[in-house]
This record gives sequence, structure tokens and C-alpha cells, in this order.
Amino acid sequence: MSEDARLLANHRVHVVPVVLALANPPWQRDVWLNPSAFEGLDHVFHTLFDDFCDADEPERYLGVSLRSDEEVGLMRQLGAALTAAAAEVPNDTDAVFLQASVWPEVVAVAGRLAQVMVTNDLRELAELLDDAAVPDPCQTVRGTTGISGGQVGGEPGSGTASPQITPAIPPEHP
Repeated sequence: MSEDARLLANHRVHVVPVVLALANPPWQRDVWLNPSAFEGLDHVFHTLFDDFCDADEPERYLGVSLRSDEEVGLMRQLGAALTAAAAEVPNDTDAVFLQASVWPEVVAVAGRLAQVMVTNDLRELAELLDDAAVPDPCQTVRGTTGISGGQVGGEPGSGTASPQITPAIPPEHP
């Protein structure tokens, strides 16, 4: 793996979960409003504006924590929505922040960005896999599990499997 790929992976392992959290209001209430939880909006702002991205100027993070121009554009929109929420409720608690009138916009943009980021990560993962390393399900030998190649039934080496059927027993009624 190249150093650039390592840097991108290291940044995304922080950015993607934060974007997913912003897209999930029930999770926000369960975690951010829990006084014993470590994570809150401070963590979100540090991750997206200071530590692993700059949501105000995300172009600088293309290839560092963002994979595509679409991600850059959506991160800019997310940054603007978060900044608008912060301006509406300056220096307030996470609970009040989640009540900001622009918070639904934060959630909506985060949802779109999360979908794009996860899709891009899955596409990258698929490209990394060698087609030969992924078994073709149509080539699985009958009578094998398809995972280990071991027999699931029948005679060893016969290539056929005997069905494993358990009869259904109706429950007794009083």
C-alpha cells in the first residue's frame, strides 16, 4: 500500500464515522446527549474542521480525506450548514445545537455525503480485490459449502450432498 493510500485510509477512518453520525439523529440523541459518552459535537467539529479535513476549504483535502470532487462539494455544503448552526446557537450545549433551525439541513447534507463516501470506499475496496481471489458463486461445486470446500453431506468424494432435513414437529396444544 502506498503512503498516499495509507494517509487517505487514516483520515477516512475518522471522517466517515463522523459524517455517518451527523446523518443519524437517533444516534446523535443516544450518544451526544449521554453525559457519560466521550463523543459529542466538539469531536465532530475538530474532526471536520481541524484534524482530518477542513470543511470550509475541502478542496485541499482531495486525495487526503476526500476521494472525489463530489465529496468535496458535499463537504463544503456540510461545513456551511454546520457553521450556520454554530452561528445560531453559539457556545451552547449539544442538546440545544440539535434544536437549531438549520439542523435538518446538516442531517440531510451529511446523509448525502455519507452515501457518496461509503459508495466510493466500497468501490475502492472492490477495485483492490483481485477478481481471481473472489470465488464465482456459479463455479461452486455441488455438495460443498462454497467456503471451505468441505462436504456438507453425502458420501465423501461423491460430489453430491444428502439433504439435511429436520421434520417440523407441531407444538402440542393443551
